[in-house]
Amino acid sequence: MAFRERIVRILFAGASFLCAGVTLGVLGFMILLSIPVLKSGMLWHILTNPWSPDHGQFGILSMMVGTFYIATLSLSISFPISLGSSFFIQITHRNRFGRFLKKMVQLMTAVPTVIYGFVGVFLLVPIIRNLFSYGSGMSILSASIMLSLVISPTMILFFSQSFERVPKTYTDAVDALGGTPFQKIFHVILPQAWPGVLTGLVLAFGRAMGDTLIALMLSGNSVMLPSSILDSARTLTSHIAMIIASDFDSMEFKTIFVCGCVLYLATGLGVFAVRISDRKNR
Repeated sequence: MAFRERIVRILFAGASFLCAGVTLGVLGFMILLSIPVLKSGMLWHILTNPWSPDHGQFGILSMMVGTFYIATLSLSISFPISLGSSFFIQITHRNRFGRFLKKMVQLMTAVPTVIYGFVGVFLLVPIIRNLFSYGSGMSILSASIMLSLVISPTMILFFSQSFERVPKTYTDAVDALGGTPFQKIFHVILPQAWPGVLTGLVLAFGRAMGDTLIALMLSGNSVMLPSSILDSARTLTSHIAMIIASDFDSMEFKTIFVCGCVLYLATGLGVFAVRISDRKNR
């Protein structure tokens, strides 16, 4: 048995080091391919200038702003819905209906993103266009609403698992004292489960920033700086998808590696911040 345990530990340790190595390897790959941009001295211009290749400007500022707007708005829409659904599934209705709803949420995670995109194009976009009578309907708002549906299942399942880890003795004590379900939620469960909730938020934000199809199909892909949520925008991921067919030696193509580094660092810093916060609260 000791020999088998040693083998299993070696395999698990090897898998962990392999995952870490692949993650660092991807970052190194992106930095290596960004070296031509760094050597050219155009990095600051790429990060701050507008995108206008015809005029020799290859800035991705509008794409960074569009990515932040869409990811933040989608998270703002999905967070209260996901939190409420998690309470419903795990706390207030742990009966057959709650289990059925959880199964439906798990089924939503298996739906391809392109299906959400088609629904958004043919159903949501006309509604937004007719409701606000502004633009084509392909906007930050349209992309954010549909993206919130994409990231909500992940948040709901993650929040539910966090609530389930709260010691049952705590919730039983609230029931013994005659506490209501809402008192149990706000005074016992949330204070105990908030590190998991924060982790779910960061992962969902990274998922929203990394999505390509929803932004590509619904945001309008405008390279101008958006001034409202009804304006069209282009995200970093959709920009990569549209520019990747360019000539390999062109500056247009080389900027996509800068986009990749920005996405990587943004999500990596978020995960790193959560890890530090989790360690401080242990």
